[in-house]
Parts: sequence; C-alpha cells; structure tokens
Amino acid sequence: MKSSFIHRLRGYVLIEVRGRQLEELINRMAVMQMSVWDIHYSAEQQAKMFVTIPDFFRLRPLLKETGSRIRIKERHGLPFWLDKLEKRKFFALGLLGFFIGIYLLSSVVWQIRVEGNETIETEKILQAAEREGIHKLQWKFRLKEPEALSRSLLSQLPGIAWVGVEVRGTHVIIKIVEATIPETPQLLSPRHLVASKNAMVTEIFAEKGKPVVKPNAYVRKGDILISGILGDEAHQQTVVAQGKVKGLVWYKPAVEVPLVWQYKTYTGESKTRSFLVIGSRGVQMSGYGKIPFEQHETLPEQKMLTWRNYTLPIGWLREKIMEVRLEQRQVDPKEASAIGLEQARGQILAAAGKESRILSEKILHEKTESGKVYMEILFEVEESIAVEQPIVP
Repeated sequence: MKSSFIHRLRGYVLIEVRGRQLEELINRMAVMQMSVWDIHYSAEQQAKMFVTIPDFFRLRPLLKETGSRIRIKERHGLPFWLDKLEKRKFFALGLLGFFIGIYLLSSVVWQIRVEGNETIETEKILQAAEREGIHKLQWKFRLKEPEALSRSLLSQLPGIAWVGVEVRGTHVIIKIVEATIPETPQLLSPRHLVASKNAMVTEIFAEKGKPVVKPNAYVRKGDILISGILGDEAHQQTVVAQGKVKGLVWYKPAVEVPLVWQYKTYTGESKTRSFLVIGSRGVQMSGYGKIPFEQHETLPEQKMLTWRNYTLPIGWLREKIMEVRLEQRQVDPKEASAIGLEQARGQILAAAGKESRILSEKILHEKTESGKVYMEILFEVEESIAVEQPIVP
C-alpha cells in the first residue's frame, strides 16, 4: 500500500524489526489497529515495514513483551520536513522571501502598451492614462475597473471611437479604435502638366486639359505636355490638367564592383552567459570573464516566468556568444560585371518609379583595375515624366 496524503501530513517512518516473536508482534499491532503497511521479511527473524509516527510511539510496550528491537531506516512526511527547515532557518526565510517577492512583483504594473493608434501620438495616450493612475510600478489593486478606465480615457482623447483597457498579468494593454473622419477633397488650383526631365514621348493621355505634344516628340525638362488653358485668346478657360504621359529617358550610371568579397562565417567556438532578469535589470549568474574572441556575434534567448495567464517580471536570459571569422572570396571579372549590371538595374528602376521599365541596356565602357571592375552603362527606360506646374496669371 502506498503512503496516502494523510500519512505524509502526519509523518511516517520505515523501521526494521528484529526478534524471535516477530509474527506475534505483527498480530498484536493488527489487533491494536495500528497504521502499518508494506510489511516484508528481509531475513530470518527480520522484517521491514512503514508505520505512522503516532503508532511508532505505541510500539514500545509491545517490543518489550515480544523481545523485539527496531531501527529507523527512513523518515518521511511534513513533521520531518519542518524539522529540517527549523535547522535551516536562513534557507526557510529565504524561500519564504522568494515567494513573497514573486507575489509582490506580480502585483505591480511593469509595462503599459498602446495598440491600434495611427494618428494619435502614443505619448499623448500614456499621459491621459497616467492621470487615471495607469503607470509603471502601480499596484494592480489600486487600478479602477477596466470599464471605468475605458470611459475616462474616451472622454479625455478626442478623435477616438472606442477605448479598451485590459490587465494581462503585469502588463496593461490600452487598445484604441480611432474615429474615421471623412477626407475633405483637396482644392486644386489650375495647373499644367510639364516634363520632369528630358525625354522622348511614347504615350500621352489627357483626362483634362489640352495635349500639346504627340508621341515620338522630344521634350526638355519644363516643357508643357498637357496644358491647363482651353480655348483661344478671346475665350479662355483654365482647368486642372490631369492625365498620363510616358517617355523614354536615358541614364548613364557608373558602376564599380570589387573582385574580392568579404563575409563572415561561424568557427563553431562559443561561450555562454546566463543572467537572472528582474524587471529591466539582469544579474549575471555564469559565464564570467572576458570574451575570448576577437570577432563575435551574440545570440540572446530570454524566457520569463508565467503563472496561468500572467507573465511575471522575473526570468532568465541566456546569451550564446559565437566566434566568427572573416572570409574572402575571389570573384571572376565576368561574374562581377553581371553583379554590377544587376545592381545598376535595381537602382535605375527604384529612381524611375513603379511604372517604369527598362527597354534596352548597353555597356559603353568596362575595365578591370586596382581589384575592381569599372563599368559605364547606358539604359533606355520608359517611365512617367509628367509633373504639375501651377498656372500663374
């Protein structure tokens, strides 16, 4: 029979009994209804058994009557554990202080997070929350009910449709839903669409206004493409010119690519450091000493203690410091040219805009010198070339 919770609470011992009248002793213990279990003979005239502490002290007269001797082999249960704690008072006090500290730390607000705001500044929301008593190191039991906090914050923050306050462990989360304000249409003054750079027009489409140029016409920067003036000199009307104009633009970037590339690799050597994290501070527990690597990278891994749905402000930080070595790779000139050409394409398309595309490309000049490949490339790009220009009376 295994020991029950009551036995552990009252305490029990494993005893070894020796004597010629061992069976008589066991029968008398049964008659007296003593709590005895797991009786087994370990040798002739010798047995082991578990007995509760109160029944252990009732054994003395039976031992004398049967001429038996006993020896305690093991001690179990709460009384013996408390006796050990009494001998280790400082350990017991430290353990008690640890649990009290955990309870106190989990009863304080350690972090406030704002979610959902786009146009309203987070600092403004935090200031309103602080006026309602929501701030770091605040006792959670001193906070108002979440519904009351939501109503108070909603009255203080214009432009917000809904506010929700949620206390999750040691974190307070303020969720914001901003009110949707209809956009006021922008008042546009009369304007032309002019060329943003020198180009040859490939496509022109005027939604409003009068097209001035045709496809295949060469224009310079500032030339009018779609005019915002309609009619003749006697009857004129100004409008907001709108439309789309595309043209061919020529770029001639200079590119240089090194023939020796440097990159980092891990050597396999590492060092580990561990920290006890309390709040925003850490106490180093292992991995003391200087870092033995000239080149290294640190990979942190942090775990915080949780209890149910609460995240406690105490945890463990493990840093793995990996040694790295700088390696060099020799690049073939042809490969370097291809890399340089690809880089130039990306830069040109990024500068020309989303609707741009490269129609042709040609390497005008290429040379290898001082460990680099130098290139001059001609790109022919089709892109939008129309920009606005107000009409000055």
